[in-house]
Amino acid sequence: MIDHLSTYATNFEATRDFYAAALGTLGYTVQMQFTAEWNEDFPEQRMCALGPTGRPVFWIIETREAASPRHVAFTAASRADVDSYHRHGVEAGGVDNGAPGPRPQYHEHYYGAFVLDPDGNNTEAVCHAPP
Repeated sequence: MIDHLSTYATNFEATRDFYAAALGTLGYTVQMQFTAEWNEDFPEQRMCALGPTGRPVFWIIETREAASPRHVAFTAASRADVDSYHRHGVEAGGVDNGAPGPRPQYHEHYYGAFVLDPDGNNTEAVCHAPP
């Protein structure tokens, strides 16, 4: 099981705000935020962690240069939550990368939506439950 993971952001504030809006629909909030004063090469580097209450599971770390694109999928409790994730992500500056809908190539109940974050990472909300 994964304890936590991170992504990197060249525009920290835009990326933090994107994930706060999109993941807020799945029950995630910003759990902590601070500056990496110990980093001699980048002492003003910002980072934050989002997750359900008490669980900082998804980290956003500021970087000066873009990292290679990533894909991360977040579990949604319902298809309506997938729809909401997509809508809020696009409204927060993300780019539609696949409208909410069934993805039967994965399995018969797979329902997902894809939004590119401000650094071009492919994010997804997915529900595995039948309609």
